[in-house]
Amino acid sequence: MTLGIGSLAPDFKAVTTEGEIQFYDWLGESWGLFFSHPEDYTPICTTELGMVAQLEEEFVKRNMKAIALSVDDLDSHLGWKSDIENSMNVTVRFPIIADAKAEIAHKFGMIQKGASDKKTVRSVFIIDPDKRIQLHLTYPMFIGRNFDEILRAIDALQLHAEHQVLTPANWKPADDVIIDPSMPEEEKEAKFPDRKVQGASYLQFSSDPSKKK
Repeated sequence: MTLGIGSLAPDFKAVTTEGEIQFYDWLGESWGLFFSHPEDYTPICTTELGMVAQLEEEFVKRNMKAIALSVDDLDSHLGWKSDIENSMNVTVRFPIIADAKAEIAHKFGMIQKGASDKKTVRSVFIIDPDKRIQLHLTYPMFIGRNFDEILRAIDALQLHAEHQVLTPANWKPADDVIIDPSMPEEEKEAKFPDRKVQGASYLQFSSDPSKKK
């Protein structure tokens, strides 16, 4: 099964550094950041998991839970967790899944034969509270992820979910948004009286509705 945007994320039971979890129950009504890393005790992965720990407050603000996975076992994760905390000066409170048999990794397509037959690539899934996949990014093993971009994408997804607006190229929080051309004119007028047409009738901008009083 190929997972794509709008797909229902598979539920699973897993052993993690924070105990055994059932994914759906653990996620609850939160958004989820589910990401894989190729291998414990490696430099790029150490910086990535350290960065997620540093961003804990940012995720809390967004009603977001982070969870990581690799095909290493629990003992490996627990030992490596200490290295992450010491080298990155953080406390890792999010779970790291021990997927030694790669069962979960295969469900989510995290192992790609062009890169490795056994190790997971750097997959990112943003999952909404209805357990639907809203974004999927994949990075190769040798490039660390940009978590500023991941936070930006989360903000855009949540803005769309709440206000049904679109976000233009290079959008950042508080920037103007685009009004969905399919929205009825009466609704546009009621919700976005400040909208401005830019060059074409279908390209209409309005201020960020989340910033309006």
